[in-house]
This record gives sequence, structure tokens and C-alpha cells, in this order.
Amino acid sequence: MKNIFAAAALATMLAPTLSFAETLKFPSDAPIAQITIPDAWGPEETETGIQATSDDSAIYLSIDVADAKTSDKVVSDAVDFLQKNGITIDEKTQKESEDSVNGMQMSNLDWDGKDKDGPVSIGLSFVQPRADKLLVITYWGTKGEQEKHAKELMALINSLKPVK
Repeated sequence: MKNIFAAAALATMLAPTLSFAETLKFPSDAPIAQITIPDAWGPEETETGIQATSDDSAIYLSIDVADAKTSDKVVSDAVDFLQKNGITIDEKTQKESEDSVNGMQMSNLDWDGKDKDGPVSIGLSFVQPRADKLLVITYWGTKGEQEKHAKELMALINSLKPVK
């Protein structure tokens, strides 16, 4: 994920201004977090959070809300989703890192892998917007294509904030 952030910083200087959707607060019935996602990514609310796919399908991103009782299931569901979509993870490539986004600690697990179209980057990140809530971010990006979205991805991640 650090490579994505580094590429995003460079792309920020080179890419044109983007049109973003309104800020989405999720889940809508009791918002925990908010994020701004480009209209072209088709953001939508899911049962446990939100999801979006870049307009060229190079990147899939979801953010699910969990608590102490549901965190194991949310992580398990994210892994199951990846497997159901034909993604294989090369566990030998696992990297762990820590970041901070808008005052929230972010723990990242990143891998290389493959899907039906070839090499991909896979990530699971964990962000705690409140003491009793956890955001589980699932990332899947096509290598060689995901880099085109570095500016959008960086802006998207930087817009993630807790709802107070």
C-alpha cells in the first residue's frame, strides 16, 4: 500500500483536477465514517459499509464497519469475497505497515496475487474511527492499470474521516 501512496503523491502533481461525488456517510442509518468517492467509481452502500469500482474496473475498494462482536466475520467475509472473485493471494509477499489518516491509526496488510486477468495488488487495512468501531478496507487493483488512479485513490483515502 505504501507504493500506492507514493505513486499517488507523484500523480497529484501531474494529474488534472478531478470531479468528486458528495461526501458519503456510512452506514446511512448510524454513520460512523465519511468518505468522498469519484462519481465515476459508482459508489454504493452495502449491508455493512460502502463499495466502489474505478470506471475502468482497475480498482475495487470496499469499507465495512465492524465492532468487537462482528470484526472477525467482517474480515472473513472480505477474504471470502476475494476468493469468490477468483483472486489468489501469494502469502509469501505479505507486507505489514502502519499509517495514519486524519488522526486515525491505519494498519495495512498487502500482498501480490492474481485474478483472471493477471497480476493484482491486494490489501486489507484496519482503521479505528471510534473506540468501539473498526473499518475494514478491502483493496484489489490490477497491476499496470491501478497506477492510473493514484491521484483519485490518494484523495479518496485522505477524505476518510470519522463522523462525530
